[in-house]
Order: sequence, then C-alpha cells, then structure tokens
Amino acid sequence: MSETPPVPQPPGQAVPQGPGEAHPQPPGQGVARGPRGAVLAVRGEIAKAVVGQDGAVSGLVAALLVRGHVLLEGVPGVAKTLLVKTLARTLDLEFKRVQFTPDLMPSDVTGQVIFEQREGSFRFRQGPVFTNLLLADEINRTPPKTQASLLEAMEERQVSVEGQAHPLPDPFLVVATQNPVEYEGTYPLPEAQLDRFLFKLQIGYPSAEQEQTVLARHDAGMDPHDLATLGVTAVAGRHDLEAARKEVAAVPVEARVQAYIVAIARATRESPSLELGVSPRGATMLLHAAKAWAWLAGKPYVTPDEVKAVAKPTLRHRVELRPEVELEGVTADGVLDGVLAAVPVPR
Repeated sequence: MSETPPVPQPPGQAVPQGPGEAHPQPPGQGVARGPRGAVLAVRGEIAKAVVGQDGAVSGLVAALLVRGHVLLEGVPGVAKTLLVKTLARTLDLEFKRVQFTPDLMPSDVTGQVIFEQREGSFRFRQGPVFTNLLLADEINRTPPKTQASLLEAMEERQVSVEGQAHPLPDPFLVVATQNPVEYEGTYPLPEAQLDRFLFKLQIGYPSAEQEQTVLARHDAGMDPHDLATLGVTAVAGRHDLEAARKEVAAVPVEARVQAYIVAIARATRESPSLELGVSPRGATMLLHAAKAWAWLAGKPYVTPDEVKAVAKPTLRHRVELRPEVELEGVTADGVLDGVLAAVPVPR
C-alpha cells in the first residue's frame, strides 16, 4: 500500500486502538468543530457520568457512524445501562430500555394493533422499539420468538404488523446486553441474530484507580440516575451524526486492504478450531467498522492497522468453536489472534 503522511491528530487525541482495549482520552478544547470534532466531544461528555470504559464508548460511537448494532457483554454493575443512557443524552437522541424476561411477548417490543372504542377503529400503538437508542437489557433471558422480533427492526429499520410496514426513526441503534457468567434460564442468541450485531464488546471491571474514582463520586452525592445534575449535556446532534456518516462512507479502502479483509474471513472458515467461520456479511461489517475507526483516528484512508484493531470485536460473535476445542479452554478471541498472526499483512 502506498504511504501517505498521516493527518495530524488534534490536541489531546490519540489514535484509537480498538473497542474494549486501551483508548484515547477525550479531545481537548483545541479540537476544531465540525462533524468529527462534535463526535469526538461525545466521549469527553460521557466521562462525566461513566468512569473508564473508553473502548466501549468508542465502539458505540463507531456503530452509530455505520448504522450498526452492539452486543454488550459484562457482569451486572459495570455501568452498561448508564453508558447507553448517557450516550443518548450527549447526542440528544431518544432512549428507551426494555427488560427482557421469559414472559416478554414480541408485541411488547414492536407494538400492536388495538381497537379504539371512541373512534370505533383500529390503530397501531408503537412499542418501545420506536426510538433512537434501544437498550435490550439481558436479551438472552427472553425466548427465541421474542428475540426474533428485533430481527426486522435491526436489519430493515422497520416493523411489520398486520401486513403494514412501520419505519423506525433515524438514527436507530440496538444495544443488547447479556451476562457472561449466568446461563441458567437463558436462551442463547442464534447465529443468525448474532450476525446482525456489528460489535460484541466485552465490558470488564474498572481498574482500582477508576473504581476509587467511582466511590469518590458517590461519596460526593453523585446520582447516576440524574444525568442533569452531573452536567451531562448534548454536545452533538443528529445533523452532526448525519454529516459524520457521510464522511465515514467516503473513507477509501484500497483493493489490497479489501483483499486482506477477505483473507481474514476465509482463514476463519478454514481454521481447524472453528465449526463456523465468518460470513460474507461479517467481512462487510469488518470493512465498515474499519472505515469508522480510521475516520475517528483522523486517517484519510483505511490501513491494515484499523482492520486489526476492530477485527476481534467485529468477528468474535460470528465464529463458532468446535466443542472439543472449547472444552480445552480455547476462546474465539484466541483463535482470531492466531488468524490475524497467520494472514499476511499487505504492504
């Protein structure tokens, strides 16, 4: 690949490493406004309410930029709900949360046709899916029939009821959460639905220093349910997001880098450790994720570094380990590390 001098980074901004990994600090006051400056300011605003989790923040922002959806995996109490709620506020977007339970019905999510006695007619009453940011909390606790109610919404941005399509608002992002350590009474998401998520982000515990900061904030009277008192405000809007999406879509990807993405996807299909490799949809999602990551880093084009940075969060939920390999303690991330090490990087 031909070398081009990198675009200078704005003050206080480092190159992103990857969702769920070490991450840049929020941009300083010297960052010029514009679509990218507005989007980068979101991270700094979220830090007023959420300590750490920079990788997850950038992953959520990247998903919004390419109209993707995110699966958050983490134990209870690591600020998953607060993170999504704060993101919506910083972008002035509507936020709704649905607690997925075994008795939740599809119509509880999408809406239903009801009879209005006064008017003597039927009308469609919208469900909570009609919003900008939908938090599907503990999505693996509801049966497959209700899980599937989100498929059309996530893929086609619409809900069909009684043969009539109802378009969803734009932007529209589904953030689903699941507990990685409690499997009793759960319904694992099928591969077809997992494939609809752009990223699977793993939310871990904060560092000791970050956890002490959380305690200090609560000791000072912080109320995580009242974002206004924390000073969290909208620092970007829908017009900034739309302009940013156009710039991300225009980020070029050379044929050699496209071939590199294809080689990674095909290598997963040939891996002896995997029963199911990455689909062509997965390769396409990796392309879009890399474009968003390059844009966030201020790069004029996508390099293999961006592809590698987003490969694991984009692909870890799209591969399936062989049972005998899983019993040996091998993880999807470990297999993907091996694939990335084996596939030649274009120069």
